[in-house]
Formats: sequence, C-alpha cells, structure tokens
Amino acid sequence: MSKRIFITGAAGLVGQNLIPLLKQDPDLEIVGVDKHAANVAILRELHPEMEVIEADLAEDGAWQAGIAASDVVVLLHAQIGGLQEAEFERNNVLATRKCLDAMAGGKVSHLVHVSSSVVNSMADDFYTRSKAAQEKIVAEIDIPHVILRPTLMYGWFDRKHLGWLRRFMEKAPLFPIPGSGRYLRQPLYAGDFSAIIHSCIADAMTGTYNISGQERIDYIDLIREIRDVNGLRTPIVKIPYWTFWMLLRTYAVFSASPPFTTKQLEALVTPDVFEVIDWPEIFSVRSTPLREALEETFRHPVYSKVVLEF
Repeated sequence: MSKRIFITGAAGLVGQNLIPLLKQDPDLEIVGVDKHAANVAILRELHPEMEVIEADLAEDGAWQAGIAASDVVVLLHAQIGGLQEAEFERNNVLATRKCLDAMAGGKVSHLVHVSSSVVNSMADDFYTRSKAAQEKIVAEIDIPHVILRPTLMYGWFDRKHLGWLRRFMEKAPLFPIPGSGRYLRQPLYAGDFSAIIHSCIADAMTGTYNISGQERIDYIDLIREIRDVNGLRTPIVKIPYWTFWMLLRTYAVFSASPPFTTKQLEALVTPDVFEVIDWPEIFSVRSTPLREALEETFRHPVYSKVVLEF
C-alpha cells in the first residue's frame, strides 16, 4: 500500500537530496512544498512527474488540505540566514505552527522533523533561538514523531555552506580564513542524512536523535579538502578575526541577504563538540567517508552543476 509523503521546504538542500532517494521507493507518493519560486522551478524541472506546490507556509492556503491528506510529513523548511529576527520567527516558528495545526484531524500518522544541532549549541542567535522554539512545539504534538538534529550539512544543491565556499574559491584571488582556522567541524553529508530520513519513514521511528558527522575536521583543513577535490590552487590566507568580522559587517550594509553574516562567524568559532551516536547502526545507513562524499558532491555530472538561490 502506497504512502503519501508531504515534504515542506522541499526545494532546499535536504529536500533536493532526499527526493531522488525517495523516488526509488515505488510505494511512496511524494508531494513537495516550498515558497522559493526559483528553487521550486528547479525542483519541477528535475522531477516533472512529482506534485510540487509553491506556497508560503506562514500563510493559509490550499497546501493545508494537502498536508492533512498525507500519511507522513517531513518538516524541512527553515530560515537559516538573514539579518532580521522576524524572518526566523515567521519561517521557523509560525510556519511550523500552521503545519501542525493543518495535521490535526487529518490522516497524518507519522512526522519526521528536522531540527538542528544548534539547539545544543553555546551559540545565541536568531537561528538558534528559533530552531529551539520550533523543536519545542513539535515535541508537544500527539502524532508519533521523530526529531533529528543534524550538524552542518553539505551535498548536492548546497547553496549556503560548502557549495558557496567552493564557488567563492573558484572566483576569488585568495581565500580568507578568520583567525587560526582551527575551529572543529562535524560536517554531515546530506546524502547520508537523506538515507536516515528514508529509514525513519520506512520504520515509523520515534524519539530524538543527534545526527553529527562521523568525522571531525578543523575548518581550515575542510577548506583545503574542498580546494583539493575541485582541483583549485586558490591561496588560503589567515586574517585576524576582528578584521574578518568588520568585512562581513560592511558587506551586510550593501546586501539584504548576505551569504555569511557576523552571527554565523561567531557561531563558527564557538567551541562546540556535538554528540556522535552510532547512527549507521541505528538507522541501517552507511556513513560515507568525507573525501568520498565531497567527490560525490562536487563531481556529479548533473546535480553538481545546479545552483539554488538564497
């Protein structure tokens, strides 16, 4: 018997990685919703047979009937970057409340919520606070659900993290590193995380899981790996932290949606170490080695060339 899977934020990084995997399961009917017109167009072009809804989840609309008629809901929508707290409140909290309200009284029997490792972080910013509030309201619902807290993700269609760094590195005469660059990262491959979500759907899993990358690497070494995988020779130059911070602040004056903000820089240097559980065993998913995952990310003949908008 087929399951109707309703995915919010479907045109973003995780959704675009998850959908090709879910399509391999003939028992799943996939419906995606996203408000970003350009990225929705990309999703429709890549998957013309799939139902894709363009809608803002913070506003009432026909999408609410669609979510209520689904068997499983995967909440992926999130405001990640931005300069105004209201944006995070609207897109991470208000939109989630509307999704949960639409599920009430419907046929949804299972929910997969993608939270974030930042709820356990020492960082204090708009994103961290709004994701913590979002997770709290999801945890209170009666529908059986699983909450996943991934660390920084990368993979196909990565417009915000490693993908943006690669594109910057291709164009810039040098790559600046704030301070020493010795900031521990635990990057998580979106392909592996998509497989975890698929496992959660298949087994109707419940509970809360911290999903961290299995390999730890310093930020500066990660940048070197990205450079090497892409065959680039861009010099990597360390600059003082506060100089870097002021450059970002100045850039934000001229850009309404900067790809990297002072708040994200502050989060970068926050000395967080996230729990690493045995998620390969728990979810029966292979952990792709970092180097292999970077090669898959940047060398795929089709997906590596698709760039989503901010």
